[in-house]
Amino acid sequence: MDIHGGVVAAAILIVTLAILVVRSAIRVMQSARRLSFYSLRRMHNRNAFRLFIFAIFLFACAYWLPFYGEPMIYVYFPPSPTITLTPTITLTPTITLTPTLSPVPSQTFTPSVSDTPTLTTTPFLPVAIESLFEGVVTPNPDAVFTAIQFSTKFDGLNPVDPKTVFELPIEKIYGGFDYNNTIPGVQWTALWYREGKLICYETKPWDGGTGGIGGYSECSQPIGGWMPGTYEVQIFMAYEWKGVGRFVVLDNLSTHTSTPTSTPFIERTVTPAATP
Repeated sequence: MDIHGGVVAAAILIVTLAILVVRSAIRVMQSARRLSFYSLRRMHNRNAFRLFIFAIFLFACAYWLPFYGEPMIYVYFPPSPTITLTPTITLTPTITLTPTLSPVPSQTFTPSVSDTPTLTTTPFLPVAIESLFEGVVTPNPDAVFTAIQFSTKFDGLNPVDPKTVFELPIEKIYGGFDYNNTIPGVQWTALWYREGKLICYETKPWDGGTGGIGGYSECSQPIGGWMPGTYEVQIFMAYEWKGVGRFVVLDNLSTHTSTPTSTPFIERTVTPAATP
């Protein structure tokens, strides 16, 4: 059993004990009503009141333990790694542009978007995103994330057929990753950029475990819609940058047609000279 499971079990036991204390207080009050002596009846009522106060204290402890006590425990006892993550996916573009011109073309189609994404030197959180924080802002410094894999489908654990080059039209793109040494309740953020402009974001307290697979972020309605360009996704735990992934969106290649031009052939007629 890990720390999270132990905290949940302790909270359940405290709630059960509080219920038993309440029942005992009710029984003491009922027995006091049957007493004829005022001093004994008053003493029983005083004991019942103390039991009620103790039950309220137990309910408060059961509420405080999972929401505030567990993050404090992780500060003094950081969780140990639970799995060894070994990425086995090689990010290789899956679209190959094959020219369809005649043997002697005079026009070559060139994509308007380069397949070489530009790097962001120092990722950082915008101030507007920081103002939305609701969770704990002290993450585990040993928290790690694998490389982000992108796909238009997600099976609940991993992206389906991940790739780094996509073709319009697109409805939704998932960014999947595995994680380890994370702390539940710490604020985590995913920022989606297109050509350096923020188009999608997601920020909330981490609701996963301390390690596992199946983590993801999604973007379905980016600002301005899906357009050709270079995209970048940045992952943060509180204020610490933990991972980045990039992909490229191209225009619909089936709409581009090329018409080769041919060199005209000029026939020359030679007229013989007259005989003197």
